[in-house]
Amino acid sequence: MNVYLAARYSRRKEILGYAEQLKKIGVAITSRWIEGSHQISDDQLGLIDKQLHESEEAAQLGQRFAIEDVTDIANADLFIGFTEEPRTVSSRGGRHVELGLALGNGLECWIVGPRENVFHCLPEVRCFSDWPEALQEIADRRRQP
Repeated sequence: MNVYLAARYSRRKEILGYAEQLKKIGVAITSRWIEGSHQISDDQLGLIDKQLHESEEAAQLGQRFAIEDVTDIANADLFIGFTEEPRTVSSRGGRHVELGLALGNGLECWIVGPRENVFHCLPEVRCFSDWPEALQEIADRRRQP
């Protein structure tokens, strides 16, 4: 089983821990972003909109990260998105785009946490209240013949 984990970048270390738990039960993780080299700053994004020399490098970096994330989602069987309480955090929202890509690719989609938007209400999106509940479901599946 190949799993893509999506969350706010600020939760990267937490998600990395979940990835380690999954690896211990034989699950492959396709999310390269959790390795820590997949962040573009707000300032770098701002440069892209300006006609500055530095903007070309920022644009190439952003494009590379986006292409890698799209590829990583396409290589997954299961998408797990970690959500936030609606309207409680400021975020750029890449994880929402990732869920849309996963749905469009026909992946099985789960969220862990509260529903943040109407797309989390789709019947094909399974909701778990917390990580231990989702991890238990994966472990149970892994034990089935």
